[in-house]
Amino acid sequence: MPRTHTVAVLLLLGSTFLAAQQPPAQGRGRGAPPDPRNAGGGNCTANPFNCVDTANPLPRPDTVWMEDMTWMDVRDAMKAGKKTVIISTGGIEPNGPWLALGKHNFVLRANCDAIARKLGDALCAPIVPFVPEGSIEPKSSHMLTVGTISLEEATFEALLTDIVRSYKMHGFETVILIGDSGGNQTGMKTVADKLNAQWSAKPVVAHIPEYYAYNTVEKLLVDLGVMKADGPSDSLHDDPGITLNMFVTDPNSVRYDARVKAGTATINGVSIADKAKNLELGRKIVEMRATNTVAAIKKAVAERRK
Repeated sequence: MPRTHTVAVLLLLGSTFLAAQQPPAQGRGRGAPPDPRNAGGGNCTANPFNCVDTANPLPRPDTVWMEDMTWMDVRDAMKAGKKTVIISTGGIEPNGPWLALGKHNFVLRANCDAIARKLGDALCAPIVPFVPEGSIEPKSSHMLTVGTISLEEATFEALLTDIVRSYKMHGFETVILIGDSGGNQTGMKTVADKLNAQWSAKPVVAHIPEYYAYNTVEKLLVDLGVMKADGPSDSLHDDPGITLNMFVTDPNSVRYDARVKAGTATINGVSIADKAKNLELGRKIVEMRATNTVAAIKKAVAERRK
């Protein structure tokens, strides 16, 4: 057999083998388009629970967190009118010797829950823990402390954009962006402005800077007589408002038991030794922040929809 013919045969056999390894193209030849009744990538004909319109076999859970829900729970919540999603951004950063690196995420776990329930038509997206925390290389800001995770601003904005786009495609009509750290605010506003400019109608994307009004937390604690406006400072990345807000989610996140045992259960001159009092104060902080944020959300959305 001539060499050129042999090469041609080998090439033909090779291309045939490669083609056999590829999945059939959707909508062409032997490949069929995906069944629109399928959900979660499952085969609707293989199991009815893979079908998008199958009834939920379980009662609706008492949660507003989508990560704690099944896809059927989310579907049914949306059918019941929950068409608002709250995307909250926290961080992984140093917070002194007492507070966990995920300080802002613990705060948001209590606050987003309260905000969503107070709105009545909202669900909470999983908290975004990765945010700008300083230059990665060379290290700056919080990146100077081990354990910190930082994102470039462009990465943060790209991440938020894809999250918002995902919820748009699922049919959410309002997307709320709140951030529990100062470095998160610019990126969230940029993403909201950009997407609102691209999308003439739904969803409305609203960044709510009023959520990050920690001065209102300090005022509340001063008004309650818990602290003084000109009181002492431990010069740590921590304060009574943050600590008490975290306490509502998980006392261990502020090392409550260990601090009580070690005699270090104070911050800026404020004692956190009384567990019941901590919970009472923490819940007042959560309630106030939720009330203020809900008012700001309603105002921002109404203005956007004019």
